[in-house]
Parts: sequence; C-alpha cells; structure tokens
Amino acid sequence: MNRRKPAGDQSVYPHPATSKPASAAGRFAIALTCGSMLAGVPYSALAQDEGDAPAPATQPAPAPTPAPDPAAQSNIIRSISVAGAERLEPTTILSYIRLRVGQEYTSVAADEALKDLGATELFSNFSIRNDAGNVVITVTENPVINRIVLEGNKRLDSEKIVPEIKLAPRQIFTRSKVRADVARIIELYKRQGRFAASVEPKMVQLPQNRVDVVFEISEGPKSKVRQINIIGNEQFSDGELRGEMVTKQARFYRFFSSNTSYDPDRLAFDQQKLRQFYLTEGYADFRVVSAVAELTPDQQDFIITYVVEEGERYKFGNVTVDSQLRDFDSNAMSERLPMGTGDWYDAKAVEDTVEQLSELAGRFGYAFADVQPRFTRNKDNLTMDITFILREAPRVYVERVDVNGNTLTQDKVIRREFRLSEGDAFNSLGVQRTTARINSLGYFQENFEVNQVEGSAPDRIVLEANVEEQPTGELQFSAGFSSIERFILAGSIRQRNFRGRGQTIGLSLNYSQFSRSAQVSFTEPYVFDRNISTGIDIYRRDISSFNFRNRDRNTTFEQATTGFGIRVGVPLTEFMSLVGSYTLNYDDVSLDQNIFFSDLDGDGTRECDPLLAGRFLCDALGERLSSIVGLSLNYNSLNSRLRPTRGRTVTLSTEFAGLGGDVRYLRFRGRGQQFWNVANSGFIFSLLAEGGTIIPLQDRGGPQVEDILLTDRFFLGEPQFRGFDIRGVGPRILTQPYIDSADGPVPVTERRSVRDDALGGRNYYLARAELEVPLGTGARELGLRPSVWVDVGALWGVTQPVLQDNPFGIQQTDADGNLIFIENGTDADGNAIQFATINPIAADGVTDNVPSIRPNSRIREVFLGNSPSPRITAGIGVNWNSPFGPFRIDFAQTIRKVEGDDDKTFTFNVGTQF
Repeated sequence: MNRRKPAGDQSVYPHPATSKPASAAGRFAIALTCGSMLAGVPYSALAQDEGDAPAPATQPAPAPTPAPDPAAQSNIIRSISVAGAERLEPTTILSYIRLRVGQEYTSVAADEALKDLGATELFSNFSIRNDAGNVVITVTENPVINRIVLEGNKRLDSEKIVPEIKLAPRQIFTRSKVRADVARIIELYKRQGRFAASVEPKMVQLPQNRVDVVFEISEGPKSKVRQINIIGNEQFSDGELRGEMVTKQARFYRFFSSNTSYDPDRLAFDQQKLRQFYLTEGYADFRVVSAVAELTPDQQDFIITYVVEEGERYKFGNVTVDSQLRDFDSNAMSERLPMGTGDWYDAKAVEDTVEQLSELAGRFGYAFADVQPRFTRNKDNLTMDITFILREAPRVYVERVDVNGNTLTQDKVIRREFRLSEGDAFNSLGVQRTTARINSLGYFQENFEVNQVEGSAPDRIVLEANVEEQPTGELQFSAGFSSIERFILAGSIRQRNFRGRGQTIGLSLNYSQFSRSAQVSFTEPYVFDRNISTGIDIYRRDISSFNFRNRDRNTTFEQATTGFGIRVGVPLTEFMSLVGSYTLNYDDVSLDQNIFFSDLDGDGTRECDPLLAGRFLCDALGERLSSIVGLSLNYNSLNSRLRPTRGRTVTLSTEFAGLGGDVRYLRFRGRGQQFWNVANSGFIFSLLAEGGTIIPLQDRGGPQVEDILLTDRFFLGEPQFRGFDIRGVGPRILTQPYIDSADGPVPVTERRSVRDDALGGRNYYLARAELEVPLGTGARELGLRPSVWVDVGALWGVTQPVLQDNPFGIQQTDADGNLIFIENGTDADGNAIQFATINPIAADGVTDNVPSIRPNSRIREVFLGNSPSPRITAGIGVNWNSPFGPFRIDFAQTIRKVEGDDDKTFTFNVGTQF
C-alpha cells in the first residue's frame, strides 16, 4: 500500500506547468478522491462537535491562532496620571484633553492632547509620556500675578493705563494677555501722539509660584504734525483751510494745544470739517480725494497731505416747503425760510432749517413729524432747488412718563420737573424745558436728555427719564491766596439731595486775615409737595475793614454780625418766581481804642476821636438790631447755572429795614444779565447791568434821618468792578498829614502815604460787556477760558462831612486848662511806658517832656469821589481750572476815573482743594 502524503504537502496539487497529462482512469480516480474529501467535511465537523474520535489522519490539521503582537498591546492606554499640578486638580486637567483609558495611544492623539493643554493658557510647560500603556502628563502651571508695575510712564498717568490692561493681581499669568496689554499701552500712547513709544514686559519671579509683571515703558518724544499740505484748492488758501481743521501744525506759540499731535481719528474728522466748510460755501461737489500721513525721515513728526477736488460753486434755486400737515401753510412757511433764490448754497443753513421745521412741528404736537429736504441739482445753471417736505404725521399725546435708574432719588423729585404729564398734548418745547430743569438739579449724569419712545398707538408717546445718579454730597477743604483777602482757609460740607428728597443742607466755615464766618443752611424746594420753596440760614460773620497807608493795610473797624434769614419762593411762570425773605441781624461795630480813641473832654473817658477814625465811622460804632423784610422778583432762562452760554437772568429786589430794630431804610436793587452763543461759534458774549439805591427813613416820632450808617451803604471796587482796588470807587476821605518845610507846614499828597477811608455810597450802577474767546481742544482740556471785557460804573450819594484842616496840631489840656504832657516811665513790672502828666515848667523855663499832641492831628481831610460820573475800565482776563483750584487773573486799563478813585492794573485770585 502506498503512504499518503500529508494534506499540507504541496505535491498533492501539482503545478500545471510541471505535471504530465493524466489518463482517463487517472482522471476518474482523482475525481472520486475529491468527492470523498468534500463529502467528509461536514461529517468530521459533526463528529468533533459531538465529542467523537478525532478525524482521520488523512485530514489537514486546523491552522493555529496567531499570538498577540507585544507592540500593539503597549499602545492601549491603561491609565492616565498628572504630575506637577499645584493649584489645579488632576481631574480638571484631564477634562481639558480627549485621551481616555482604553483608547489606543498614537502620536496624533498625543499631539491633539498637547494642543488642548496649550489652548487653556494655564501652563508654561507641559509634556506627555507613554510608559507601556501608562500615560503620564507632566505640567508646569503658569504663575499667579502678585502685582502690576508700570515704570517709565511720566506723560501718561498709571491711573489711565491700568484700567485699560487685562492683567491684574491674583490672575493667572499668560503670555497672550501680556502681548495684548503691550499693544494696548502702545495704542494709548499713539492716541497721545507718541508713536515712538515702546513697552518691554518683564517678569520677576517670587516664591510660591508668584510673579510681578513689570512693563518698562519708553515714552519717546511726542509726534507732532510738522506740516499740513493741501493740493487742489484754488478758491481758498491753505491757511484758510487749515483754520477749519482741528489738527494744527506744531508751532512754538501752540505749546498749550494738544491738537498739534498726530491722531488718525482726528485726521478723519478733519476731512469731514473740510467737506462741511466747502458745503457751507456752496461747493456741493467737493470731495477729499485722499488724505495721507507720513512720518518724517527722523521718525519724529508727521507730514499730512490732502488732495481735494473743489468742483463748481452753486446757488440756491427754488426753495419751498411742501407741508402735508394740516396746521401748516406751505406758502406761508416758504416765505419765512432763511435762504432765498440767488443766495450761495449753504448746507449748514439747510440742516438748520430742517431742525427748525422739526422743532416747530414738535411745538404743535407732532412728535414724529418727518422733515426731508429734496435736492434737485441743476448743473447747467449751477443752482440747487430744495423742497422741504413735511410728511403727514398724527398729533401725539403723552401716554405715560417713565423714570428709570434712580436708586436714591425719589420718583417725585424727578417727576415734578416734567413740564408734560400723562394725557397732555406733546410739545417739544416742554420736553426741552424738562431736560434743562432736570440737568439743573445736578443730581444726574451730564447731558441728560428725555427720551421719546413710541407708545401703544401711533398717536401716543412715552417720555423716559433714564437717569444715572451721581454723588451729590460735597466735602470740601480749601486754602489759597487772594489779592483781596490774602491767605484764605475754607471748609464746607453740603448735601444737595438730602435723603433723596431734593433738599439741600450745608455747613460752611471760612477764615482769612480780614473775615471769618460760619453758616448753616437748609432748603426745601417743594414744601408739602407743592411748588413752594423755603429755606433758612443761620450765620455768624466777623469782618475787619481796613484802609491803606503806604501800601500797608491798616485795620479800621471790626463788625460782628449774628443773625438768621428765612426765605419763601413761589413760581409765577415757568421762568419767573417771587421770593420773600426776613432777616434779623445783631451787629456789633467796634474800633481799637488804643488807636482811634482819645480823652476828648479831659475827664479821663476815652471816646472815638473823629480826627483819628472819621466822623462816619464814629457814628457807626455800637450795637444795633436790624429787622429786614425783603421781596425779589426773579426771571431765569439760562441753559446752565454753572456756565451759561445762552439765556437771560433778571432780579428786582427791595428791602425794608424798620420792622422793629434800630435802623430804618429802604433799599432797591436791580440786576440783569444776558448770554449769547455767537453764531454757535463758541464765542460767548454777555451783557450785565445792575444798580441800587438806599433811602433813609424817618425815625418813629423823630426827625428825618440825614444819612445811612457806614456799614449799611453800598461799596464798589474789586472784585465786582475790575480795574479798581477794593472799595476803590466812590466817596472817600483822604487824610493828609502835614510836614514842616521852609515855607511852613505842607500836606503830604502822595497817595500811598496818606490814609484812604472809603465812605461807601447810597447809589450805584455797574455795567459790563464781556466776550469769552474759545480756544483749542488742549486749552479747553486745561480749563482755560480767556475773555475781553469793558466795565462801567459809579458810586455816589453821601452827604459831605465836616472836614478837618489843622496844620499845627491840637494841644490837649485837662479840665482846669492845664497843659498835658507825655512823660516816659516804667510800670510795676519795669516795662517802659508813656503816661500823661502835668508838670511845672523847669527852672530854665523849658519842659523836658513832649507836648501831648494827638497822633495824626496835624492833618488835612479831603473829600473826593462823590460823583455819578461813569468810571470806565477795559481789560483781558483768564479763568483757569488749575491743578491748584479755580484761578482768575485780570489785566485792566483805566480809561476814565474821577479824582480820588483808586485804580489797580493787576488782580488775581487762586485757591486749592485737598
């Protein structure tokens, strides 16, 4: 028997190319054998499933299962751990990546995990290691910022930089935020015109993984605009066009201006200014072709070049109004338009007309009136036809008034300022007045405006007051130096919105060399929620009056006033109110007895000496009670109480003193002022006129009073009348001392060597014209407001006193007619003193003592200045909100004065707050 080869032997299946052709019998045997094998396959399988004997040896053995690849098994993630974490939890770090246990670890998956870790910006260093399926993520956390330090910034305060950067203490340090902050700081410097500024960030390592971030700033020089070139302009010179721009060329006389620095935003704005200028001059086709700013070769300054096309100049053609509102006559309105056919085209006039027509429609209740100008350009005859179309709109009524944003201020405080109520017909003038009144409260944000929102129907409107409250409490301490008061100290505390009810309560204290005062005040603007205001003031004022001698101030009388005042105000119209007041003052006027008192009668009693103090001042000495009733009529339409630019204020007041008390008189005053914004150009022109008179009244049951006490009269001079010294205008007595000469006693007439006592007056007037000149943006930012002015005024109306003229002096005697001499001696403590005594004549007939002639008794008194003739001064002045506080300086030239007036060229006043 032949042995069968194993089934795996390749010889069973000979290759066709090497086997020989089989015979028919051979082919049959092969077919039979294959059939037997195929028939045995299912049998063998069945036999194995049933646990039978193994298959015959002639069947091929099953192929063995391949063993697992060790390398493949090591790429399966068995665990993931985190190393190096300090602040962050490992689970938090694992949540940032997409690797998970059981996944296959590949280089792609590892790269994705590294990208995920980098995107968090929480780590300064990180890596992934696979150790036979155990993945270890090693991280180094970014440090925590301890503080931010700015170095080298002198031109830009840290307070302006820190709010603009993203990094802050206790935040995580990231390099992207550092880069962003560097770019932001550089941008801030570019806005200041410093394009050469650079910032170098540095990190100072600290314990506990903390760092200080230091920005080292090199500010560099300020990039100025060296030159502004304009190409293409034929009708207007370069200088005229530069004058319309906000950006200015750097010149030595513009050292206060910030507009000489380069600013890309300002460059774009200047293009609009150029276009606006040409459009107002009639050049409707004007355009700016290009505007290029180039750094100079030294990288310090910029040269700006504008290329413009002026085009043709147009005139107004047919200008009409097409009104679709029934209350407006188109023909009548067309006749009242400010522009006419043949006038040069002016785009500003068109804008103003649209605004005026909208305002007019709003006053008649058409809140949503739409005014559209329709232009028709005629290039053949260079005219511009304009039709102002007032589209049809419903008359509108106020649906409701909403007040939002107030947390402290009560709703009623805001609502009572509204000039329109729910159900009223809409009126734009009422909305404007409401806005002005709420702004004048000073409780809310600047430039507050009442919003107009469509209501539930086309003919309904909702008025919204969206306010942002600002602090209304004021605590102020100030110190300063004035040419009037010398050194000044002041302190005050005031709450202008007490308890959110609109009440004002305040306390103030002031001290200077010549005045001291304390005052407590309270004002309730709406008593019992009615439009009636009340107020009370309680005060104490101590005033030391003075005169001049040889540029030295000498205190004359001292006046101490203690009193209170009550006032009640009632509105008569929207702009007019009536205010009544009552004032009770207790005055004590005194003099230094050592200087101004003498023993006139020789009885040892010292009295006020008219030769030393003056008759008027002696008459004013003593204590007295003043009971004063006042009434004033006020009109005020100013757009701002602090710095008005338009509007008018008029006050007429009268006071009657004599409802009890020790003095009786009538006082009348009037004051009016008007402001204009000249052509909306920023020039503010104002006129002021005021005057007053005081009339003495007859005492009860007594004769007519001849004059008014010195302390109750009007005085005029600095600061209200610029160009004159304090109390420098009006009646006065000059006390001229006599000196001996070869020709006998001669009076001294040099003004600074004589005593100058202002007497005040019973009548006065004062007028002023002033023009405030606008400056550039830089000067406005500094708070500079220059002005030119002319003042006119006078003070008069005093009865001429009895004058003294004694060139030889007055020798004092006692009651018996004995001459009184001054003798030198000492007191009980050994101090040198002088005392009056009566000594006999010495043996040689000459006394050793000096005759007791009263000081300054060799005098001549001259009465001057009692004239209604106008005094005129002119000058320039500057208001400056300086870092030291409000500052005012004036240079004046006296154009006309009356003999006796005391003029002054330079005055200033400055203070500070701390």
